[in-house]
Amino acid sequence: MDFSGKVAVVTGGGNGIGRAACLGFAAHGARVLVVDRDEAAAAAVAAEIGGAALACAADVTRAADVAGYVARALDAFGRIDCFHNNAGIEGKVAPVVEYEDADFDAIMAVNVKGVFLGLKHVLPVMIRQGAGAVVNTGSTAGLVGTARMPIYVASKHAVLGLTKSVAAEVGPQGIRVNAVCPGPIDTRMIRDLARQISPNRPESVEEAYVAGIPLRRYGLAEEVANVVMFLCSGLAGNITGAQYVIDGGRTAAPAGVSQTIGR
Repeated sequence: MDFSGKVAVVTGGGNGIGRAACLGFAAHGARVLVVDRDEAAAAAVAAEIGGAALACAADVTRAADVAGYVARALDAFGRIDCFHNNAGIEGKVAPVVEYEDADFDAIMAVNVKGVFLGLKHVLPVMIRQGAGAVVNTGSTAGLVGTARMPIYVASKHAVLGLTKSVAAEVGPQGIRVNAVCPGPIDTRMIRDLARQISPNRPESVEEAYVAGIPLRRYGLAEEVANVVMFLCSGLAGNITGAQYVIDGGRTAAPAGVSQTIGR
């Protein structure tokens, strides 16, 4: 897990899992580009890290912004060794018939197009280098269905499809592409979902989720970041096209029909 001399780019790096990955890469010796559409959040994480990090404001749904964060990484650091393609949004909790076209477009733009654009613009850099590792952030929602989260679930299934297909494409060039599939992680996203599901008693959502998790707790952002770093390290040199589930055992031993939203 030594990333000395390596460069990591993390999207959605201003909070949650992305922030934990930025801090983790830096703690293990990497220089880090913290990418987030929230410029202040990205800057705060970069400041927390210190001189080994730079912040970059970017909207991952815009090709020009994605090309811009790749150019920023190359201008500042000269290469990209690790790419955590992490930015994502949850959308609203509602039956599919209540979703508007704009809701669908917004979720797919960030969770699918954002991942696609990241791959499209980062992979040429890694191909020229002849090496690199990508970790896309999927979700347990990419493995199972979840009522009232249809578009988020569809988007995360798409991320896993992209991961497998692209891994097959770029493996011969020495590049590995994997995905992490978090279950409920103690971040802003799960708290927002809880407020949507139970506005008057959001803590009841955690109680229900935890009851169905063999480890009986939410995961931590740092625990996901540890797996991201493992998959980017030489320890995972023969792993590509894989999806690593980080959910405390919930999908392995589900308690009833309902499944957990990821992230």
